[in-house]
Amino acid sequence: MNFKVNSLTSDKTALPVEYYKLPFCQPPRIRSSAENLGEVLRGDRIFNSLYQMQTGLDENCKVVCRGAPLTKAQARMLKRFIDDEYRVNMILDNLPAAVRTERVDPETGESDALYERGFPVGFKDDGSPLAGSHSAVPGGAFGGALAAKAASWFGTGSASSGTSAKTRLDRGTFYVNNHLRFTVLLHRADAAAGTSRIVGFEVDPVSVRHDFNGAWNERDPKLSSCSSLNHPSVLFDTNEGSEGGSVKPRDPRTVPPQKVEEGASVVFTYDVAFRESPVAWASRWDVYLKMADGAGVHWFSVVNSCLVVLFLSAMVAMILVRALKRDISEYNALDAVEEAAEESGWKLVHGDVFRAPRAPRRLAILVGAGTQLLAVLVVVMVFAVLGFLSPANRGGLMTAALTLFALAGFLNGYASARMGALFGFASDEWQRNALAAALFAPGVAFSVFFALNLLAWEERSAGAAPFTTLLSICALWFLVNVPLVFLGARVARSREAPEHPVRTNKIPRRVPPQPWYLRGAFTALAGGVLPFAAVFIELFFILSSMWHHQVYYVFGILFIVTFIALVTCAETAVVLCYFQLCGEDYEWWWRACANSGSSALYVFLYSAWYFFANLEISRAVPSIMYFAYMALVSAGFAAVTGTVGFLACLAFCRAVYGSVKID
Repeated sequence: MNFKVNSLTSDKTALPVEYYKLPFCQPPRIRSSAENLGEVLRGDRIFNSLYQMQTGLDENCKVVCRGAPLTKAQARMLKRFIDDEYRVNMILDNLPAAVRTERVDPETGESDALYERGFPVGFKDDGSPLAGSHSAVPGGAFGGALAAKAASWFGTGSASSGTSAKTRLDRGTFYVNNHLRFTVLLHRADAAAGTSRIVGFEVDPVSVRHDFNGAWNERDPKLSSCSSLNHPSVLFDTNEGSEGGSVKPRDPRTVPPQKVEEGASVVFTYDVAFRESPVAWASRWDVYLKMADGAGVHWFSVVNSCLVVLFLSAMVAMILVRALKRDISEYNALDAVEEAAEESGWKLVHGDVFRAPRAPRRLAILVGAGTQLLAVLVVVMVFAVLGFLSPANRGGLMTAALTLFALAGFLNGYASARMGALFGFASDEWQRNALAAALFAPGVAFSVFFALNLLAWEERSAGAAPFTTLLSICALWFLVNVPLVFLGARVARSREAPEHPVRTNKIPRRVPPQPWYLRGAFTALAGGVLPFAAVFIELFFILSSMWHHQVYYVFGILFIVTFIALVTCAETAVVLCYFQLCGEDYEWWWRACANSGSSALYVFLYSAWYFFANLEISRAVPSIMYFAYMALVSAGFAAVTGTVGFLACLAFCRAVYGSVKID
């Protein structure tokens, strides 16, 4: 059985790189594994390798190859990848290689195994503690992190040391992890038949400067550094003086590490050991899904947030229903003379409340795009909760989302056409409206993606989508999404146009001056707080999975949080719309979208805080890509929440004004 290699990844650069870009051992023929659309967009590039094993056969210090002497450029590139903390990703039986660490509970004393996917390309010895921790930067250091990142963007320093990249590569000694200890965990599926299945793939990287006697024999290499008495057992031992000036004696079983330097010929070796495991094959992914820290805080915070938001939403809805019920009862109890004298508040604008908004075509397109994204969000999460989108299927989530987005074009065309009919569009304008709806949201997303893809190409990253992938995306867009948008618009136009419950006056009435707390800017900023409060804790874990290459799989909690956030958007938008109408301001259409969609502003600001406080990205290009992608995600979130708020306000106005007697 052959091991497969995947792209090298780093949390410091967020730019995946193909494995064979580095001077590693290459097979005579490099074959690429079949990749779906999601894998390509994620930056997965899976190839075959020279690492092999026989099931059940332990092997010790098996030689992969002896590389050619490193050139100056290769040595410098390898140092740069080690300095950027790139990790090697390997695959065996569809399981990613992971470094096993033990976590001990300080209260109970029980140990628990955690997996960190991939292993470091190497390490650096500069006299300081090794970098690579993903712990959050303390809040007090936020300003320092901001200044350091800004300095690195303009080429004056780095986020960690304040020195240039060239100086960092010339400072300290770099070592490459050229010996890998593989531990393959087996579970006996049938003891009688003697069959076993792979349920774990652990790796322990070691740096070893291998020695061999005489000339190098490619067919039968003999390494003196791998004898039974001199087997590599520690990461490295530089035999330098310890504190006080004394010299540490070298353990005879240890060997010095392999330095990265010009002219060095690196020998790559590996061990394979098989161990039995009680973990069943169906549960082999569970250890990858464990959260490294904050698991208890994660669940407690999410549940607490859900309860608080549900309580506030219930209170607001109850107050609103009681107030409206009382107002409607009082208005319907008045006769015509009393009504003329007593009419005020929200009923006074009944002749203008359904007047067409400003820029109606843009609003119709926005509602259509939000409906399309909302449908994709709901369907994808339902499939994920039911277990159809397994983490074993790399790229399956993204592939499903893109496919469903193209198929949901029907809902986009239908919703935008119905809004156009509601706003009084001419019957011959539906085609132009459908074309704009089909090109708007996908066009914005594809334009941003294409621009960032050019940057990834310039950086020679594996995350750059090839030309064939761009053609596949365009095919989904123009051959699937666009025709379905026109079909949905056609179906919507074949139905009768929706009628308003009250007539609209020919002459619009003047909107009186509004108090500061009912103006658009304040209500929009205030309206987005509650929806953001429902999702911001879960947003931390989503960002961690996206930018720390972790597996996110708590879709049940995410589904509940998303549902609560959407309900909160609807109720908040309705409450603010009611207050606006009570102030005799009937221009509620765009305000309804902004009052709930403004939660996306807080999402983007939170992502900016997360970048400076929790990520080690220090280069300009990855930073641009981060903020561009998060702006795109925030725009999609704004479209969804804004559409939910708008539709809730539309249903609210139609229900309220249809329930009162208006002559």
